Amino acid sequence: MYTYSLSGYGVMAADRIRNEAYAQALRSAIQPGCVVLDIGTGTGAMAVLACQLGAGRVFAIEPSPVIQVARQVAAANHCAERIEFIEDLSTRATLPVQAHVIVSDLRGILPLFQQHIPSIVDARRRHLAPGGTLIPRKDFLWAAIVEAPKTYSEIVDPWEKNTFGQDLSAARQIAVNKYCKARMPPEQLLAKPSLWKTLDYRQIENPDAEGGLEWTIERDGTGHGILMWFDAELTEGVGYSNAPGTPKVIYGSLFFPWPQPVALAAGQNVAIELHAKLLEQDYTWRWKTRIAPAGKSAETRFSFDQSDLQGMLLSPVSLRKTAADYVPSLSEDGALHARTLALMDGRRSLEEIARQLCAEFPGRFPGWRQALGYAGALSQKLSR
Repeated sequence: MYTYSLSGYGVMAADRIRNEAYAQALRSAIQPGCVVLDIGTGTGAMAVLACQLGAGRVFAIEPSPVIQVARQVAAANHCAERIEFIEDLSTRATLPVQAHVIVSDLRGILPLFQQHIPSIVDARRRHLAPGGTLIPRKDFLWAAIVEAPKTYSEIVDPWEKNTFGQDLSAARQIAVNKYCKARMPPEQLLAKPSLWKTLDYRQIENPDAEGGLEWTIERDGTGHGILMWFDAELTEGVGYSNAPGTPKVIYGSLFFPWPQPVALAAGQNVAIELHAKLLEQDYTWRWKTRIAPAGKSAETRFSFDQSDLQGMLLSPVSLRKTAADYVPSLSEDGALHARTLALMDGRRSLEEIARQLCAEFPGRFPGWRQALGYAGALSQKLSR
């Protein structure tokens, strides 16, 4: 679960384009007295707005401690009696009634982010009343081939132009298999954008996405990789975009670099296959690129197969520990973690647990108060 800092929530609060679009969508969806569910309420702005627009009851769900700020915001805006705050994940929450409107913004740079889609699928099934409204309704994912010398240099220059003149190509190979947040003007696009996927939250079931795209390059230039962004449709006729050339919103775009810059000519064909797969708590991406020769007489063609798995820093020791035939045993840290959880049996206070840990792991804790800090952190994360 990703947790924003308060300054991160401040950036959201200052995003006029996003906020006005959500306000317009809520204004069109909320009927007097209706029930609204706000997933990922953060500082409570959408929940309070729902009350101000006439909602009779609002459930505001937020798993992070910022929910306390949301409670104070609700009280300051005279909405506390109509908002029920739930400090948990929406997938674990049970509501007494279903909501007529569900509003959320669980995206990252792209909507394919952590548990966004599984959370929406669960909310649609369990929490949305028949005929209810989901906000957002759809997201459209776009991609284009881009000329991005500055962004690309920031990725590769540390490994190509290092102070000591060393061969750091091993690090460079990892770096070009990692995507990054970027924002580029339309002048950097080498071909017209193509729609890759439409995420219809009223119907979507599978959080994974894959598919191919092809472009015909429109002008001579140097290709550095692929840029992706999305257009949001909150309700009918209401939305916003973070496409190149549009006013800046909080999300940015996602840049997938190529292993090397490629000189491209007008009329040249470029094809990609994109795969986004949700593993555990976040997505892994794979981007395969095929660049046709520049002309009939040209022989040079390029073929790249990249993945952010290749961009991970993994040692043989850590990889071995994930093998199917590996027989694991707990380290001292693992044993401490397991013992702490075993002591959280619903009968002991944190002080009792801390004193027991101090007795059993004397080399780890100089006193029971240090053990209390360790146990308290696990309690915050895992206890009911």
